[in-house]
Amino acid sequence: MSELQKSFAKAKLAKLPAEVPMYSSMHIPEEHIEDDASSASSVSSTGTLMPSPTRNLFARRSAGQSMQALSWSDFFSQELFLPEEVDGLRIVHHAYLTPPSGSGPLFVMHHGAGSSGLSFATCAEELRRVLPEAGVLSLDARSHGRTVMSPVSRALNHEQPSMGAAAQSEADDQIELDLSLDTLSRDLVFVVQETQAKLRWETLPDVVLVGHSLGGAVITDVAKKGALGAKLLAYAVLDVVEGSAMDALQSMETYLSTRPSRFASLASGIEWHTRSRTIRNTTSAQASVPSLIYEESDPSDPARPWVWRTNLSATKPFWENWFIGLSRKFLDSRGGKLLLLAGTDRLDKELTIGQMQGKYQLQVFPEAGHFIQEDQPAKTAQVLADFYRRNDRSALVLPPKVGDLQAAAAMKKGAGAFHKS
Repeated sequence: MSELQKSFAKAKLAKLPAEVPMYSSMHIPEEHIEDDASSASSVSSTGTLMPSPTRNLFARRSAGQSMQALSWSDFFSQELFLPEEVDGLRIVHHAYLTPPSGSGPLFVMHHGAGSSGLSFATCAEELRRVLPEAGVLSLDARSHGRTVMSPVSRALNHEQPSMGAAAQSEADDQIELDLSLDTLSRDLVFVVQETQAKLRWETLPDVVLVGHSLGGAVITDVAKKGALGAKLLAYAVLDVVEGSAMDALQSMETYLSTRPSRFASLASGIEWHTRSRTIRNTTSAQASVPSLIYEESDPSDPARPWVWRTNLSATKPFWENWFIGLSRKFLDSRGGKLLLLAGTDRLDKELTIGQMQGKYQLQVFPEAGHFIQEDQPAKTAQVLADFYRRNDRSALVLPPKVGDLQAAAAMKKGAGAFHKS
């Protein structure tokens, strides 16, 4: 970059709010954080606050104010439990749903590693506000949230058909972990198809896939494989690109060693996420964090019985598999494309060229952190709604056929001749 370009870039950036690096667990500015640890989900970052038209989502917490957990039912109309048996396992997929109305679209959300479907809770609420006919389906990936797994033999013996978080964690330890991209993509398609069956939809609504971080890789893989056919209208990837994700993986183990391993209470877990600036939207933290940690029944540290639900360290064998080839798949897959980033520094070479060629829509929130949909749910929802409208096939007005134009012209000419005579 020339000195002239650098000067121009600095002048433009000076007008923007201070931006926080994507993977801030590695280098968080001291003035923005009181704790040097980082996020419980995906690869962590921070974000700034924007007001919501309905809730006071970003109000500072006053001294003594309780960090009370919010229920999923504050944001979705129902939850789904979708069982299947595959590869010797009985999996009960869990998802949150607000069905679409009329001919509205279905936004299918996939969270990042270590997170859950409630990562999209506040965004889903805002999306329904700006696009009331839309539906939102937000799933918990396997080994995340309330999606549970057990060996088929256990299921056949009817042992613990519904396990608590502690029992599920112990069961997961006995099951070989499979979080490969192929498996997660297959799970997503299964959840969508089973949702259609459970709600007895004759056909799927038009689908817009939305994925954050790891979820972005999953939904892009689904789009590339064409697993949802013509019903896939468009897909949106939130704050992940191949280049920066692969670079950040080199520091993941260091990051994981810096965050707290235990919490004294659920409230302290929520507070840590807001105090560390991992999630700067208090309402989002109150909605999503309860699904990230659980209370051990027999804790090794009774003073801090709350632990992470997902063992991110155990996912290491899959890290590279998630992101290799992501940029090319994103550009080549069919459907409308949106890349929503917290900063343009995330763009790698392929995406930069693709953006210059107009192959996808790019939206940047320089004041947001990695958890864009949690930090700024209203702005994210508005962008998603506009993205859908831009790609809505039902709104297309086709030009008249040439034959119709010629017939109309002939009729007009004939009518003119008649009046003339």
